[in-house]
Amino acid sequence: MGIPLQFIIFGAVLAGVAIFHPYALGISLTGLIAMLTLKSFSADFHLLSHLRAEAGMLANLFGLLLGFAVLARHFRDSRLPLLAPRILPDGWKGPLVLLAVIFLASTFLDNIAAALIGGAMAFSVFRGRVHIAYLAAIVAASNAGGAGSVLGDTTTTMLWIGGVPARQVLHAFIGSGMAVLCLGIPASLRQDRHQRIVADAAMDITVDWPRVALVAIVLAGALLTNMLLGFPALGVWCALLLGAPFVQMPWRILPQAAGGALFLVCLVLIASLLPVEKLPAASWAGTLTLGFVSAFFDNIPLTKLALSQGGYDWGLLAYAVGFGGSMLWFGSSAGVALSGDFPAMRSTGRWLRESWFIAPAYLVGFLAMLAIMGWQPRSLP
Repeated sequence: MGIPLQFIIFGAVLAGVAIFHPYALGISLTGLIAMLTLKSFSADFHLLSHLRAEAGMLANLFGLLLGFAVLARHFRDSRLPLLAPRILPDGWKGPLVLLAVIFLASTFLDNIAAALIGGAMAFSVFRGRVHIAYLAAIVAASNAGGAGSVLGDTTTTMLWIGGVPARQVLHAFIGSGMAVLCLGIPASLRQDRHQRIVADAAMDITVDWPRVALVAIVLAGALLTNMLLGFPALGVWCALLLGAPFVQMPWRILPQAAGGALFLVCLVLIASLLPVEKLPAASWAGTLTLGFVSAFFDNIPLTKLALSQGGYDWGLLAYAVGFGGSMLWFGSSAGVALSGDFPAMRSTGRWLRESWFIAPAYLVGFLAMLAIMGWQPRSLP
């Protein structure tokens, strides 16, 4: 059918991950080996040169995934989330306000951290009984908040490092705000029926303030090194290692987090090996489709493909691949990371049944952006 073999391998990896996700790491490694074997027959391909070109982004991604897993555990162990019921309203409005907090947090935190911290807060205020529909909403809110900020999502950070000015993704907030408003109400009502929010926090809670201080220092380090060096993972790990003598570190969670991080690194490497010149030209319809594709395949490699191709409306793209990945639990790094704390999320069938509201919300947000801003393609410098 004239389809390059690289895209067939890519499609096989997509299908394998979607159907057999418990074996996602093995599938992605197999796909990467197959892709590298195929590329080795090309005379103009040099593996070491390619790895050097991709090393910075891959190291940043791997470091962020591991570092924010440790960060979220510190936040939970600090017991600060147990005070959340004091500021959240009762009834279904409480879960809705919590989603708004996650959305706002993700505008200046990485969406991975926002999702993990939001999950820790939800675990506390709902006594550990968090419905999968609400977990999906947490992932969607964290992805939505990061869509318009180069500090809020690994994908938008990639766009920024790749030469896209920060102002060219700001209008993604139009779509993401509309989308969260659409999905927040049904998700909050479902959670309220499943487990009502705790009306008042216990009065004898002792907050571990050194852990809270470490969380703040880690986030500040991520912001600083992101702005100065374009490498937020460096700030995260410098802060964690400096704090290790003063606060007990939950290093035991790293092996599980490392598996998910390695899985994403493999996917990004596979995407970087695809012949982007064979892809259709950038368009608003193609961008809309990328949002649905992002549900099956992590948004980070899709962003890599778009950057290599060029000519997109970067705000529309940031919204599409960022929020679109929320439609399935493995469609974004935030969902993969949160599933480590809530394994029930990994049931793809249940996720689709319970999070039906995400796809319509995605369409509403996309069409709102298109109606208000139009299609504004930009070339990279």
